[in-house]
Parts: sequence; structure tokens; C-alpha cells
Amino acid sequence: MGIVIQQSFKNTLILFLGFAIGGINVLFLFTHFLDKDYYGLITFLLSAANLILPLMVLGMQHTIVKFFSSYKSKQQQDAFLVSSILLPLLVIIPIGLIGSFFYEFIADLLSEKNLIIKKYTYLIFLVSIFMGYFEIFYSWTKVQFHSVVGNFIKEVFVRLMTSFLLVAVFLGWLSNDQFIYAVVVVYFLQMFIMFVYAINIYKPVFSLKFPDNIKEIWSFSIYIIMAGSAGTILLEIDKFMIPQLKQIAEVAYYTVGIYIATVVALPTRAMQQIVTPITAKEMNSNNLKEIEKLYKATSINLLIMGGLLFLLINLNLTDMYRIINKPEFSNGFWIVLFISMAKLYEMAMGTGNAIIVNSIYYRIYFYLSIAMAVTVILMNKWLISLMGINGAALATFLVVFIFNTIKIGFISWKYKLQPFTMQSVKLTFITALFFLLLLKLNFNMNPFVSIIIKSTFIAITYFLIVYWLQISADFNGFVNNLIKKFL
Repeated sequence: MGIVIQQSFKNTLILFLGFAIGGINVLFLFTHFLDKDYYGLITFLLSAANLILPLMVLGMQHTIVKFFSSYKSKQQQDAFLVSSILLPLLVIIPIGLIGSFFYEFIADLLSEKNLIIKKYTYLIFLVSIFMGYFEIFYSWTKVQFHSVVGNFIKEVFVRLMTSFLLVAVFLGWLSNDQFIYAVVVVYFLQMFIMFVYAINIYKPVFSLKFPDNIKEIWSFSIYIIMAGSAGTILLEIDKFMIPQLKQIAEVAYYTVGIYIATVVALPTRAMQQIVTPITAKEMNSNNLKEIEKLYKATSINLLIMGGLLFLLINLNLTDMYRIINKPEFSNGFWIVLFISMAKLYEMAMGTGNAIIVNSIYYRIYFYLSIAMAVTVILMNKWLISLMGINGAALATFLVVFIFNTIKIGFISWKYKLQPFTMQSVKLTFITALFFLLLLKLNFNMNPFVSIIIKSTFIAITYFLIVYWLQISADFNGFVNNLIKKFL
């Protein structure tokens, strides 16, 4: 676990920095500097781009992680990586031509409820390409176990540039309209910088020769396109569907709640950057003992960090909305609760998704993802109409809970592996008890001071209990090493 802990720690710091910058953007700069319709618009455009991203690049970012370690010679690896750049063009070029021909029809369809979307529809196509190739080049570095720089470019660079652009709007240097185009340029720069770094880490010899197992790659990619698209639907469909059923400004209100809630998932995003390629390597070697070790260790350690963040977010939510000081953005209690619960359960899976995707049963991931996508679309349509944006959050939670439970059951059935122990049960009880006991605790004071006092109490008490009960050997070992180092 050495390289996992080391790079996960660095990635976690980067993610927290990125989320801190993003938090300033989402909670303050977007809400105060940008017109709410344009805030909803940029959220819609980026979500739509994410929805079609897997198709645009043929899921190559996942294909690289699965197959790269299976090649033993540099010549094979080079041919494989070059093909990962060329194969998406077989989709991008035809889609670009078809999209140009039917542009007016597509634009009218997407802007039926909100006309502001029509002018910018083509940007969805461009941003999806930039995002997709960024992910491909990022995967080049991840399979070389260099995930930190790419993580910085992904999590910090875009958010920092967005901050500058929002300040430029406030100062009158950019209009709301120009801001939208400037964000697209930022995603192009993100892709280009990642390309330069990837080539520096591993420079393949260019060749038009495809790998010998191209049929297997193609088959896997087709399944991953559909599974990836379906998985992205779970993450982005709510922000895509809200403008089709409600006013686009409600996307902005929803986004604030979503952003606050997703802080819970920061540790898993950091750890997965390095754990996923390791899992792929061990699956290729059929090393089930190491896979089980990673499965259980990532589950309990992510639950420890996720549980703390869940408490800090939900128990300080009232004060957070007081700081935002925008009444129309402040009705997100249920959004934050449902989404943070969904994220926490995803963390409990540990490396579960990576095990399925990199196993011989990867096709089941496709079928489950399709079922998830269909279910979340139907539930969103029903619950958004019934409960508004709170319904979108509830739909996400229900789908995540149902289908992640199925995934855990499938891994247990096929590999006799499961992530949970009695320590998982204890930790869940501790987290729930903290939440119920402190939910109504509010200090009548400055919200910043209130958050600091409450968070300090929660963090110290939570960590002391986790350490005392020896919930995780990794956590206790980390604390013991810190004690020895500073005492």
C-alpha cells in the first residue's frame, strides 16, 4: 500500500486545494459575479459535454488502464497508446459532420424550454473532445503510476482559471457571453498541457500499426462506451434534465448543493487515481489475495474519511448557507443530505468498480450501467416533477444505493470477496450517532466562528473514537507514526 498511501495523500491535498478554489467559485463568485441564467447555462453545457464524452473518445481512458499492463514489450505498448489517439477520430469526425447537418434541429430541441441554450449548443461538442483527450493523456500517466500532476491539472488548473475569469466578469473585462467562450478555451488548454506532460512521461514511437489484440480492445471499448455513458448519465443527467423541466436558473441552485455534498467524495477520488491501475495489474495477474487486501483496506479507510466529511458538511450546512447569503440558493438541505449519503455509500465500495471493470466479467458493468441510466432517467423525470430539484437528489441516492448493492453482491458471488467487516458496522453506527445527536446543534454567533468550533469538536471526537476502537490498522498506524515523529 506504500505507493497508494503516498500518491493518495498528495492527490488528496490537491483535491482539497481544488475543491477549496471550486468552493469559492461555486458558493461566492458564480453566485455573485455571474448572472444566474449564465451560471445555469455553463453548468448545463459542461454536463452535456460529460454525457457524450465516453462516446467521443471510445472510452479509451478506461481501455488504456485495463490493457496497458498486459503488453510486455515497448513496441506493443507504443502501438497501443498511439491507437488510443487515432481510434476516437473514427467517431469524432462522423459525429461532427452529422451534427453540423442537423445542428438547427439539435439546438432547437435542447433550447425548447430555455432559449439561451441555442446559441451555444455547438460548444458541447468541442468541450467533450477537449475533456475526452485530456482523460486519454491522463491515463497515459496513471499507468506509469504518475497521477499527481494530472490530478493537479484536472482539479486545480481549471478551477483557478475559472476564478480569474469570474473576477474578470466582475471587473467588466469580460461579459457573461464572453465568459462562456473563455471557459471553453480553458478546457482546451487543460488538454494541451496534459498532452505535453504525458509525452514527457512516456513518449511512444509513432506507428500506424494497431495492436494484435485490436478486436479485444474494440470489444472492450464498445462496452465501456455504453457503460461509461450510462455511468456519466447517473452523475450528470439531473443537471441536464432540470432545464428541460424547470427554469435554467434552478440548475444553478442545484449545483451549489451538489458541490457542497461532493466534498464527501474527495478521498475516494484521490485514492482511485492510483488504486485503479494497481487493481487492473493485479487482475491481469489473477492475484486475488492482493485484490482482497486492497478491496477491504480502501473501503474502511475511505469510510473513515468520508464519514468525517459527511458530518462536517451536513452539520455545518446552515452556517454555510448563511455565509453564501443568497436566499434563492439556500434551500439545499435535502440535496446535500441525499447526495452526500450516495457518495458515502460509493466510498464503501472501495475498489469494487475497478474489480468489475478489469475482470473477465466486465460486460456485467455495461449491463448494470445501462440499467442504472434508464432507472435514473425515469426516476428523475418522476421525482423532479413531483419534488423539484430535491427530487433529482433523491433519485440519485436511490439509484446509487440499489445498484452499488447489486455490484457488491456480484463481486461476492463471483470472487467470494466483499469489502465489509464488523469494523464497517461500528463505523457506520458512530457516524449515524454523531449525525443524529448534533443535527440540531446551532450556535447563535458568526457563521465562520460557528463552523470552526463545531468542526474542531466533531473532528477531534470522531478521530479519537475511531482510533480507540481500532477501526482501521492503516489509520492507527498512520497516527502512531505521527506521534513517534513529533514526540
